[in-house]
Amino acid sequence: MESLTVWGGKPLQGTVHVRGAKNLVTKAMVAALLGETESLLKDVPAISDVEVVRGLLEVHGVVVTEPEPGELLLDPRNVKSANFVEIEVHAGSSRIPILFCGPLLHQLGEAFIPDLGGCRIGDRPIDFHLDALRKFGAVVDKQPNGIHLTAPNGLKGAHIELPYPSVGATEQVLLTAVRAEGVTELKNAAIEPEIMDLIAILQKMGAIITVEPNRVIFIEGVEKLGGYSHRAIFDRNEAASWASAALATEGDIFVKGAKQQELLTFLNIFRKVGGAFDVEEDGIRFYHPGGALKPIVVETDVHPGFMTDWQQPLVVALTKAEGVSVVHETVYENRFGFTDALNQMGADIVVHRDGLAGVTRRVPRRPLEQAAVVTGPSKLHGADVRVPDLRGGFSHLIAALTAEGESTITNVGIISRGYEHFGEKLQALGADFRVNA
Repeated sequence: MESLTVWGGKPLQGTVHVRGAKNLVTKAMVAALLGETESLLKDVPAISDVEVVRGLLEVHGVVVTEPEPGELLLDPRNVKSANFVEIEVHAGSSRIPILFCGPLLHQLGEAFIPDLGGCRIGDRPIDFHLDALRKFGAVVDKQPNGIHLTAPNGLKGAHIELPYPSVGATEQVLLTAVRAEGVTELKNAAIEPEIMDLIAILQKMGAIITVEPNRVIFIEGVEKLGGYSHRAIFDRNEAASWASAALATEGDIFVKGAKQQELLTFLNIFRKVGGAFDVEEDGIRFYHPGGALKPIVVETDVHPGFMTDWQQPLVVALTKAEGVSVVHETVYENRFGFTDALNQMGADIVVHRDGLAGVTRRVPRRPLEQAAVVTGPSKLHGADVRVPDLRGGFSHLIAALTAEGESTITNVGIISRGYEHFGEKLQALGADFRVNA
């Protein structure tokens, strides 16, 4: 699916089911490399990022099968080195290959990582990863076509303090430290729910990991790990996206599988804007209760703050609010590129490339942060737009569904990186669209 024609103006109504989180499932698949026995991962979504990781595992000798729909059985007992050509097939599709470094160094004594791709929402430098790996004793050799790593003396526990609580760097340290000799102390670690779920998986495998206050994690290295059986945490980013879609289209969507605890911060903002929700045992109903939406000021931040992945779909709903909203983006520097298309559709969004100060700011200002000022309500109209990245692409879909007239959205394949069967789900919710040949 590369292009959609969308006719807007219909509220989205019905039920969607969210499965395992993209940001956990792909990392759990990599963790299976560390075990000496098979691992079983449940609630795996059918998204392209999962296929990328599966391909990378298979070229490294991991046997991947599907005992049941939504399950992956990962057998790492014959892990081997992969040649450049095999790895290069998957290069550019995802940034997940960097997390293979630690496990492959433990299993094979070397790792090769090709140039990294992913959404173009910022530099997302891998320096945090490489610096951490060097502290464990890895030797990093940057080559024209990628990065070659070796561990001539094995990997040793280290004291690491991240300059920023990066999710990816925290995952790198966890996946490397669990089998490194000695104790690793990680300061300023990310503590997102997906990180906690990864820690739970590693503990099931035999790891010894202690999470202390103030973002400090201790990992006591062990000689060997076994497999795991685990049901992945739900995808809170997809859940929040459907919630914003319900609000923007004046609809009513029950998100099956969503849970309140991991969405507390989002639910507060959703309610402040004027949305309503009902928490049920098996999911959360999100709906527009009628009346005008309210403008808000929100700042993205690391967990437990308001996630950067939540702001893009929410911005579409904010174009319907009566007044001026401000969204401070403090995590990624290029995450407002999607607003160009919204302005083309009739929105009034001004992006401040150097951010905005303010006495009410709670998140410290950060280098490269930006701010978007959204003035509403705006009456959106159809347009031809091209998807720039995963969350921005879903936001364009929402905007087209709220707009008057016809929109054509191209490059929609990117959306399948993180949204399982999004076309079928839109159809079930009553969206009016056509998949173009």
